[in-house]
Amino acid sequence: MINVSEALKFIGDEVGPIGSETIDIETAVGRVLAETVIADIDMPPFDRSQMDGFAFNAKDVEKTPVELKLVGESAAGSGWKGELKCSEAVRIMTGAPVPAGADAVQKLELAEETNDGVIILESVKPEKFIVPKGSEITTGNQILSAGDAITTFNIASLAAFGYESVKVSKQPRIAILATGSEIIDIGKTPEFGQIRNSNSIMLKAFAEKAGATAKIFPTCSDNPDDLTNAFKTAFGENFDILISTGGVSVGKYDLTKDILAQLGADILFDKVKLKPGKPTVFAKLGKTFVFGLPGNPVSSAAAFCIFVRYAIDIMLEADERRTGFAIVSANVNGTKERDLYLPVSIRTNKNGYCVAEPVNWQGSSDLVAFAKAKAFAFVPAGEKYSAGDVAKIIYI
Repeated sequence: MINVSEALKFIGDEVGPIGSETIDIETAVGRVLAETVIADIDMPPFDRSQMDGFAFNAKDVEKTPVELKLVGESAAGSGWKGELKCSEAVRIMTGAPVPAGADAVQKLELAEETNDGVIILESVKPEKFIVPKGSEITTGNQILSAGDAITTFNIASLAAFGYESVKVSKQPRIAILATGSEIIDIGKTPEFGQIRNSNSIMLKAFAEKAGATAKIFPTCSDNPDDLTNAFKTAFGENFDILISTGGVSVGKYDLTKDILAQLGADILFDKVKLKPGKPTVFAKLGKTFVFGLPGNPVSSAAAFCIFVRYAIDIMLEADERRTGFAIVSANVNGTKERDLYLPVSIRTNKNGYCVAEPVNWQGSSDLVAFAKAKAFAFVPAGEKYSAGDVAKIIYI
C-alpha cells in the first residue's frame, strides 16, 4: 500500500499530454488553451471617452463657467477627425475617440449647450474621464497563457483581439464502466439487494466538468466472462482513460484486478493510504490508462478528484487550481495510517473567512449526505484538527 503522494507520482510519471486542435471560438468555453493569446492592437486602440459629454483642452476651462465653441461631434465608431483649437469643444459619446487637441472630458450634466457653443460649468483636470490609448494593454503583450481554461469571463478577450479560432488541448476521451451484480439501471426499481447505478452518471459529470468527454458503458455483473468482454469492448475503442467502479477490494467477487491482469494490463498500484478510497487501482493497457475505483460513491468521488482529475489535467496541460484552505468548524480526528479526505460543505462566516463544515455522513456509501459537500478537507495520517484550525481543501 502506497501513500497519496506516491500514487500521484506514479500517475505523473506515466501520463502525458495528448495533443491539441484548433476550434471555433464559439465552442471554446470550457476548453484549455494550447497557445499564448497575444494582443494584436493596443487596448483601448485610441484615447477613449468614459462619459457622454464634451471634449476640450483642460486649460480652456480652468475658470468656470466658460463658453467654448462647439465645432463637431465624436460618436462611437465615427470619431471627429479634426484637431481642436483654443476655446473649442467637441460633443462626445461614451466609448468614442477623444479628438486631437483635447485632453479632458466633462460629463453632460455639468455643461449647457447654447446656439453655437457649450458652457462648461465646472473645471476638470487633464485626462479626466479619458481612458488613454494602450492603458489596458499594448500590442504584443500576453493576455492569456497556454494551460489557462477558457471561461465565460475571459472569452471576450479572445474575441477583442481577433481570435476567431483558437488552439486548445484535445479533450481526453473517458470510458465509464460500473461493475457489480447488484447494480441496475437508473430507470429500474431495485429489488432486494439491488441498488441503482449512481456512480456512472456522477463520474461522467465529474469528467466533463474537468474538461474531458465521457461515455457510459452498460453495467456489468460480477461474472468473469461478462467482465472480460466488457473490458475488451471498452479497450477496443481506444479511450484515453477507462474508469471502472466496483470489484477492486478483496472480496470473492472483486475481480477487476484479475481481469485486467489477464488482459495484459500493467497494474501500477492497487491500494492507497487513503480514506475513503483505499482500494483504488491504477493500471495501463496499451495507450489506455485504467482507474479502478471503489464502488461506494463517496470513495469513488474522492478517488476521482484526487487521482483521475490529476491525470486529466496532465493530458490537457491545464494550469488548474482546485485546492484552497478553510477553517474547520468542528474537531476532526484523522486516521492512524491513512490520509483522510473528509467531505465538507463550504460557507463564509461573518468575518469573511472560508469555513469547512463536515457533513454528517454515515460512511462512504452515504451519497445523500455527500450531496451537501462542496469539497474534501485533507487531514494527514495521524493528525487531528480542532475547531478553528486551518485545513487544506480540495474542491469537488
